[in-house]
Amino acid sequence: MTQQSSQQLIEGQRQDWNRVAGGWEKWDRFFDEQMAFLNHRLVADARLRFGMRLLDLGSGTGYPALLGAQTVGSSGSVIGLDLAEQMLAVARRKATTLGLANVTFRTGDVTALPFDANSFDAVTSRFCLMFLPEIPKATAEIARVLRPGNWVAAAVWSAPEKNPSIGLSMEAIKSVIELPTPDPTAPGIFRLAKPGDLAGMLQQTGLVDVTDQEFLAEWSYVSADEYYTSLMEIAAPIQNLMTTLSAPQIQEVRRLITQSATQYQRGNRITFPLAIRMVAARKPL
Repeated sequence: MTQQSSQQLIEGQRQDWNRVAGGWEKWDRFFDEQMAFLNHRLVADARLRFGMRLLDLGSGTGYPALLGAQTVGSSGSVIGLDLAEQMLAVARRKATTLGLANVTFRTGDVTALPFDANSFDAVTSRFCLMFLPEIPKATAEIARVLRPGNWVAAAVWSAPEKNPSIGLSMEAIKSVIELPTPDPTAPGIFRLAKPGDLAGMLQQTGLVDVTDQEFLAEWSYVSADEYYTSLMEIAAPIQNLMTTLSAPQIQEVRRLITQSATQYQRGNRITFPLAIRMVAARKPL
């Protein structure tokens, strides 16, 4: 992939995530309630504690940077980095509401971190690395800025068949229009789904004690309609595809998505399984 095409891809992602920032803010409480366990797992895997300096990559609207700021306390600090300024604006508002003065959010490129070597006590990343056009550059940068003896912890999506809440929409859209077969090596939600993919890249940078676990969980919605609405308001790739459809096609996609979601009805809620790859590694002394 050329530098030009990488930059074009990154710019497209920046525009996409800025566009859906309002949706993420609208659904923020939902994600806080449904996915808090993941933030806590990342903070734990990074061995984060009071007084540390944390770098969070792909912070978006503040995950898990805000929990990190609460964990490191007043004598520690957190920098959250993301492509999309509008997403970070949401994170800043949340930090202000929480009274957190030890966290700073800034735009930046994860593959060229603007920090000195050995300048952070921990690095976290939630659902970011698989979208990068040049992941090995990012893992090399993580290893460079991490202080010796300390940890990086990252979460990426596992296999699509284990994450139906993500796949339902694509299957529905494919039923009304023809979509090209995705390139498994291209940036995307499931780019790092295979066991060992991200772990191997971290090992190649010289990091040690690498762990790679498939972490199973669930999240749930009040109804299939709530699931559909949230999907259309926060999922930038789905929005891009939906703009190419006619009104009847959109209605058919909605019908198919909500119909498929009902198979996950449990009691009075729609409950989806999740499968997440949790990868952690330590920089040797």
